Amino acid sequence: MRIGILGSGLIGAKLGSVFARAGHQVTFSYSRSGRKLQRLAAEAGSNARAGTPAEATVDADALLLAVHWSQVDDVLAQAGRLSGKTLLSCTLPMSTDNSRLVIGHSSSGAEVLAGKIAGAQVISAFSTIPSELLNTVWARRRRKARPDLLYCGGGAAAKKTAAQLIRDAGFNPVDLGALANARYVEPFSLLIAHIAYSGSKGPRLAYRFERFAEGQ
Repeated sequence: MRIGILGSGLIGAKLGSVFARAGHQVTFSYSRSGRKLQRLAAEAGSNARAGTPAEATVDADALLLAVHWSQVDDVLAQAGRLSGKTLLSCTLPMSTDNSRLVIGHSSSGAEVLAGKIAGAQVISAFSTIPSELLNTVWARRRRKARPDLLYCGGGAAAKKTAAQLIRDAGFNPVDLGALANARYVEPFSLLIAHIAYSGSKGPRLAYRFERFAEGQ
């Protein structure tokens, strides 16, 4: 699969590297430093390269949007035509100082994003886990008990792609249904971040849902 990374910060860099090690062709893009993009591509191996957002987008089977909310319009403008693309977004609608969500209740950041790129299939995914955990989960991917990862969005083909990439990263995909359910995912992402970064045990935190039969 050809994957374009739109935003090569902490989570974009680590997820892109995981996808490359899983055998996908990855293009890292959108960084203040071209040297950083080249370094990321070199460290990720022969399946990775550096490029512009437009280069990352043009032939991509899937895109990962991993930028601050304030940068969304800029990176979308640089990416070019997105109609028909599958776009996984882990971007949360945060205020400039990252202290609060600026969208919620009657909509979500993922829904607003979908409204900006008509014709693309937007999937909310990968916002509910700390970036520090990604390499550990990848390394343990062959274990039977995998951590869960929530995702939601529209389009059967796009959701199939998202589920595959979630599995390839070492997680068990949990489908929440329509993109409107990102209204629940985004506050949950902040809950996970609060537990991961405010406690004393560090940010290497995952979650797993367990169902119990009646009477147990």
